[in-house]
Amino acid sequence: MHTSDMGKLAFIFPGQGSQYVGMGKEIAERYSEAREVYDRAERILSLDVAELCFSGPKMELDRAVITQPAVLVTSAAILAVLERKGITPDFVAGHSLGEYSALYAGGSLDFADTLKLVYKRAQFMQDAVPDGQGAMAAILGLPGEQVVRLCRELSSPDIVEAANFNCPGQAVVSGLKCSVEKVMGAAIEHGAKRAVKLAVSSPSHCSLMKPAAERLAQTLKSLPLADPKIPMVTNVDAKSTMSAPELISALTRQLYSPVRWEDSIRYLIAQGVTTFVEVGPGKILTSLSKRINRQVRTLNVENYSGLREYISRI
Repeated sequence: MHTSDMGKLAFIFPGQGSQYVGMGKEIAERYSEAREVYDRAERILSLDVAELCFSGPKMELDRAVITQPAVLVTSAAILAVLERKGITPDFVAGHSLGEYSALYAGGSLDFADTLKLVYKRAQFMQDAVPDGQGAMAAILGLPGEQVVRLCRELSSPDIVEAANFNCPGQAVVSGLKCSVEKVMGAAIEHGAKRAVKLAVSSPSHCSLMKPAAERLAQTLKSLPLADPKIPMVTNVDAKSTMSAPELISALTRQLYSPVRWEDSIRYLIAQGVTTFVEVGPGKILTSLSKRINRQVRTLNVENYSGLREYISRI
């Protein structure tokens, strides 16, 4: 349900790093369908996801095995309200962990299986690289190709690779801590505006995650994954698919391959998408979309005022 003058609509879902204490609280207090998503999550995981999202503590919420299901559940709770209001997107996409929210939103997997899958994924990632050994850092103000070159030059003896291409002049590197720090220093020397270490516990989207990807692939193959009902744009290929086998391949490769977010947004615009609605905590993807193309309409729906604004605009 969106008016023709708005063009096509994409729901985009945030990933790890968007979490904050209090996320989802206002929506859950006002909408029973949102609260029910948190209640279901507690029954499925035997974990009080609502309490962790609404009240923290922050240190606990920032642990990957908590963050990943918590962000998914918050996005799913907001999605439940949008669906109740009859709002359906033309495309779905998600950034890193957000791909699993998109997988659920697109109808490929039910809520319980998606939530258990995300919980397992977080554990696989944690097992692949022990806490404290890996790191990720955002490099601001250098072209992506230059960041790739710096990683190649500095990835011996320890791995460091380009992990995200988020928007023009914003790339993320991932790998073992000492090599990530070397790239941060070299990037500043080569003219980067900033190099900022990210608050994550696993070095995602680099080859250190191949053992986790093998375990994830086995888990994905054991699930009743259906072809999506809504085209889903995948991080690794930056194009849409409506095939379950293609999704399994893309989700597996995503763990050790770069997130091509800028390319994904440009692809969606080329398909006629003019409105991007970020469904979930934070405004990171809303901000990136504007940096990629200032002409697109962007909205983030993470609380009651965001939801009201969106509904008033359609």
